[in-house]
Amino acid sequence: MVVIKNINNNVSICRDSRGQEVVVFGKGVGCVKPPQELPLSRIERTFYDVNEQYLALLNDIPTEVISFTAQQIMDIQSRLPYEINSNLVLTLADHLAFAMERARRGIYVPMPSIYEMETCYALEIKVGRRIVSTLEREFKCKLPSGEVQGVAMHFINARTTSTTPGAQADVVLEQRYEEILEQTTQIIEWEMNLRVRRDTFNYARFATHLKYLLKRLMEKKHIDSSNLLLYETIREEYGNVAACVDKISAYYEKDFSTPLNKEERLYLIMHINRVCSGEIE
Repeated sequence: MVVIKNINNNVSICRDSRGQEVVVFGKGVGCVKPPQELPLSRIERTFYDVNEQYLALLNDIPTEVISFTAQQIMDIQSRLPYEINSNLVLTLADHLAFAMERARRGIYVPMPSIYEMETCYALEIKVGRRIVSTLEREFKCKLPSGEVQGVAMHFINARTTSTTPGAQADVVLEQRYEEILEQTTQIIEWEMNLRVRRDTFNYARFATHLKYLLKRLMEKKHIDSSNLLLYETIREEYGNVAACVDKISAYYEKDFSTPLNKEERLYLIMHINRVCSGEIE
């Protein structure tokens, strides 16, 4: 392994003997300066095939959260009855970092009912409980109970082979997801008069949020909480983005026979604003 770039003391991007880039985790690997050879004995875990658009997250997520997430995945992966996508280490780390930020700011994001999820995804809920409790202990940050479901959903969506009872519904969503994501993005481009870059981590976050949103629409479910006052404030502050969300809601209502409620619109406004802020061609 030849070191290309060090992320922190325990994470580096390397190139193996076949010329493939790999994200490497191990105690002190980041102390080997590029382009020196990294002894294999110092490598604890490698992640191949990490999508390039997610690599930007390495500079956006606190290094201690990345290391924590990688360790959790390393400890859990052998107990899962399926393989998981290599991108999970970064997408989950991004979720956990954002969850802690929300918790410290007192922002609550509702998640699907744990009782409904546990029926089909008991193992992933167990994994979610373990990771959330370990994070709370190590980072001294209390998360809302719903983050158990949030973590579980990341594992569900990271499956590369499906063995759970809810797989068929996921297949239906996968068949239409890319089409609806692209159509939604085109609405954003038309309404906001810009070109959305699809290779950024802000867009990746938006795309992940949209997948959860579409799953709720397919199941005729909506998130519901006490953030409606915040919705009115955000709608007034970002009127043009809110108008864009109205167009998207009309598209979804035609397709799924149900409009977006105010809670769904609130989070969509926040994600679209992030995508449009400094992320245009």
